[in-house]
Amino acid sequence: MRSIFHLAYNVTSLDESRAFYGELLGCEEGRSTETWVDFDFFGHQISLHLGEPFRTADTGRVGEHMVPMPHLGLVLEKQDWTALAERLRSRGMKFVLEPTTRFEGLPGEQSTMFFRDPSGNPIEIKAYARGDEVFKS
Repeated sequence: MRSIFHLAYNVTSLDESRAFYGELLGCEEGRSTETWVDFDFFGHQISLHLGEPFRTADTGRVGEHMVPMPHLGLVLEKQDWTALAERLRSRGMKFVLEPTTRFEGLPGEQSTMFFRDPSGNPIEIKAYARGDEVFKS
């Protein structure tokens, strides 16, 4: 069974969120009110509500890196990941973890990058070298 996820979380500014998710990431805006806005987040629905963003800490060990937990993550096709990484770099994105490839040549080889939205919400975008290894160890 295939489905799309829906995730709702808090942001501090809808205007900044529209610029980040809509203009920078290229996500199409959906419904909205004065207190929330929906986006098509690469085929999934996120709802950004005005409020206090969730607290995070760099407690997730991945390889040699400590990454923010909790975080929103997404897996793209490699060419889409590469295009997004190049767009973010060209626009001066400050990365938590620069676009990189880890576990090279091993099962689960993946390209990944971590960054934060303007409200501080951490986002990880990945692409697997072999799409059939997303759920394999």
